[in-house]
This record gives sequence, structure tokens and C-alpha cells, in this order.
Amino acid sequence: MEIALTELEKALGHDFAHPELLVRALTHRSLANERALEDGKDGAKTEEDNERLEFLGDAVLGLVVGEALFLMHPEWSEGELTRARAHLVSRQHMAELAAQIGLGNYLRLSRGEDRSGLRRKSTVLSNTMEAVIGALFLDGGLEPVRTFMQRYVIGDAVEQLAEDLRAGAALGNYKSALQERLQAARAGTPVYKVKSESGPDHHKRFLVEVRLKPVDGEPGRALARGIGGTKKYAEQDAARRALVRMAAEAKGTAETEEEEEGAKP
Repeated sequence: MEIALTELEKALGHDFAHPELLVRALTHRSLANERALEDGKDGAKTEEDNERLEFLGDAVLGLVVGEALFLMHPEWSEGELTRARAHLVSRQHMAELAAQIGLGNYLRLSRGEDRSGLRRKSTVLSNTMEAVIGALFLDGGLEPVRTFMQRYVIGDAVEQLAEDLRAGAALGNYKSALQERLQAARAGTPVYKVKSESGPDHHKRFLVEVRLKPVDGEPGRALARGIGGTKKYAEQDAARRALVRMAAEAKGTAETEEEEEGAKP
């Protein structure tokens, strides 16, 4: 566990003075229950799981993200701040963040749940990410949490949200926005296909292509490609890129974002 903790601490950008906090944040209740049964404690836990830290981390996460949004965008109304924060702290976003740092590789699970593939479940990943944030706060206060969130969550993502707000789009729901735009233009229906996947099981990267639904046996036109740590996030990224490309085509401007490696179909 010491080697694993050192690797995870590097990803988190914080050396724990009390590493037992990080161990607890990584401990799923299935392992705590399994250890209690093995020790003959009749279900009484001999090791703490991460559920209380998850509760704390959820509160700290909302505070740190809310503070960052408040300072970065003084022009936003309360409603805009609330919408942006809800997107950034959502379970889906936290699961993506967990996948980005390979958090699933460090989870401490019971043998049965480990074999079942629980360490790749988005709900478990998001809950564990919140628990780790709680552990960061208890070990070092708000500053390591701010540093971690600035590195992985705040910054480019906030600027993209600002652009969405200016455009009146549903924050982060690019698939719905793309479908609505195509339907309004009577252009067809978008379909998504995984083109490739890479990386180890605990840190997958998916490349997804979005195309117009085939008509009369003819292949649909490719709109864009996207990448992400899960299929769902890669699909959202592909839809976002398609919207950017369509807007650029409508204005007759260059598709600067589509030039990113691996994104252009």
C-alpha cells in the first residue's frame, strides 16, 4: 500500500502527514464488512470505511468550487453560479475526474466486489473521489483541495461553461444540444460509435465518432470525434466538437479546435 499511496499522492499533489486518512478514503464498505467477518466480530467493523469522509468531501467540494466560480466570474448571477457549480461537482464529473487520475486502481474492496468489477463503476468512483477530497481537507486544510481542483476541474472547464452560458446552452449536455440543433435543421439524427480504446482497465481512454444516422443504406456523414475516460464522456466530447464545428462552418471560420490530435474525423 505504501507504493500505491506514494503514486496517488503525486497525482493528488499532496504528501499526507496522516496517510491513514487516505487509506480510509480508499476503503469501500465491502472490505470493512469482510474484515469484520474474518475477525469474528459479528458484523462490527474493525476498520473504518470511507462513507463519513465522502460526506465531508461533498461539502468541501461544493465550497471550493463555489469560491472559485465566485472569484473568477463576478459578472455571473446567483443562478448562473449555481448551474455551473452543479455541473462541476456532479457525480458524473467526479467519476470522470477519478478516472483521469486512475483512482479505481487504488480502491480497497472485498475480494468478491473486486472480482465483480466494482472498481470501474462510476458511482463508486465518484463517491471515492469525494472521500479523497475529504481526506485532503482533514490532512492539509482547504489549500491542497484548492490546488487539486484548480489542476483538474477549474480553469479550462470553467471557461467552457462560461461560453455555454453565453450561448444559452444546457451546461455539459452537448448530446442533447446537438440533437436539438440537427432536428431543428431537419438534418438527421446523431449516432455514436466507439472507434478505439486504449490504456489499462483503471485508466481507459475512448475515442468516439458522432455521425448522422445513415439514410437509405448510405453511410452517414461524420461530424466529429471526441475522447474521454468513459464512453459517455467521449460521446459528450464528440457532440461538443460537432457543435463547435457546425458553428464555425456557419460563420465560415476555421475549425481551430478540431485540429486537436485524434479529434478530427
